[in-house]
Amino acid sequence: MALPLPLPRSLRWRLLVATFVATAVAVLLAGWLLSGLFREHVTRQFVATLTTELDQVTARFELDANGRPLLDPARLSDPRWTRPYSGLYWQIDEMAGAAPRRGVLRSRSLWDTELRAPTDAPADGEVHVHEVAGPGGAELLLVERTVRMAPGRGAAWRLLVAADRRDSAAAVAEFNRLLAGSLAVLLGLLMVAATAQVAMGLAPLKALRRGLNAVREGRQQFLEGEFPQEVQPLVDDFNGVLQRNTEIVVRARTQAGNLAHAIKTPLAVMAQGAISAQQHPETLVALPAFVTDQVEVVRRHVNWHLARSRAAAAQGMPGVRAEVAPVAQALVRVMSRVHAERGLQFDIAVVEPGLAFAGEEQDLQEMLGNLIDNACKWARSAVHIAASRVPEAATPQLRLVVEDDGPGITVEQRKQALSRGVRLDEATPGSGLGLAIVHELAELYGGHVTLGSGRLGGLKAELLLPRTRSAMPSTTVANRLVDDVAVTNYHAQP
Repeated sequence: MALPLPLPRSLRWRLLVATFVATAVAVLLAGWLLSGLFREHVTRQFVATLTTELDQVTARFELDANGRPLLDPARLSDPRWTRPYSGLYWQIDEMAGAAPRRGVLRSRSLWDTELRAPTDAPADGEVHVHEVAGPGGAELLLVERTVRMAPGRGAAWRLLVAADRRDSAAAVAEFNRLLAGSLAVLLGLLMVAATAQVAMGLAPLKALRRGLNAVREGRQQFLEGEFPQEVQPLVDDFNGVLQRNTEIVVRARTQAGNLAHAIKTPLAVMAQGAISAQQHPETLVALPAFVTDQVEVVRRHVNWHLARSRAAAAQGMPGVRAEVAPVAQALVRVMSRVHAERGLQFDIAVVEPGLAFAGEEQDLQEMLGNLIDNACKWARSAVHIAASRVPEAATPQLRLVVEDDGPGITVEQRKQALSRGVRLDEATPGSGLGLAIVHELAELYGGHVTLGSGRLGGLKAELLLPRTRSAMPSTTVANRLVDDVAVTNYHAQP
């Protein structure tokens, strides 16, 4: 089997080849149609002329007193009737009996030959048209008519008029030659116009390429200039990508600087502790615990900045999703073990099983885990967790609500609770960073967290986050392998 020809990689050549093929086919079809129409027109005119001559022969045909046919050639106007083999002929056949008598009368131009038309039976006065061979094998167009001198009775006479088709064939051939030359010139002009059109149409792509080279070489930061409305959306999207990459680079530099600044102090403290241990050997016993505490501080800062980087990178990224129900159930299992001695009751109400967060699952675990952990620290006996979509939002959003039946906090304390390092009760274990982490991660994803009074009498934390538009079938917790150690990583965040 023959393999299909590969298409050229050049867009210009693809357009030109497609245009040439389409134009050539259209021109050929037009030429075939025009040639056929002209040939048909010439044939109709030829038949009309022969019919006029047949009418003249019919008008001059008569019978004498004895019933013999008469036709005076001198009464026919065209001189070709009398010139032998002139190309214009007439003949009269008698149709009496089973065998017709051919050439009872005939024009002098036939000389010693006869016209032989196909045998048919036209009605009286009806004209039939045939193509026959004439003297010398010439191709003739023949028209015939059957007449009777007495309507309905008497002998029938078949009147034939024929003419050579060479002149009409020559006219058709000349027309076809002129038509072919004209269409060839037209095809050439159309291809020149198509080449110019393709060049003009692809010119913006050259400008786009020059702009890309300028961006790559650092001569400009974004694509500049005016482009056609078909190309402008591509330019805008590409500039958006460049803008986002610039923001990512700036954010990465800022986060790297923040991380370096954050771990500089613990490193300096550890260095000072090592020097102090060398100068005062009696403090060497406390050095491991001291170093462990500072390493924990460094690790918390590293994990926190990694979480921020992950959230910033996942924001708006297509295909990133995390189902709420499995994450919430896994977190409740962990919290029930962490706070097992308190006997807390957990209630999970996920309105839509396929509800999914448009972000990284680890970040969802971080935010929801901190809210549940904070509720467990203050709850007396019960913690309620609810998840639902926000129908009135302009963009797809989901709402996560975590409530406890603890003492709650005042309006002034709610604002302080979202600040980094603020602990409202020094007696309760923690670093004072849990709610601040939730607040900052939510803002990175374009959401926010609010604190208020719940139905259970304690604190109510409401978290709004972006939601995926399509819900996929939810995976049951029994079929998922959840690493509880990974889920509880929020304990190590700053």
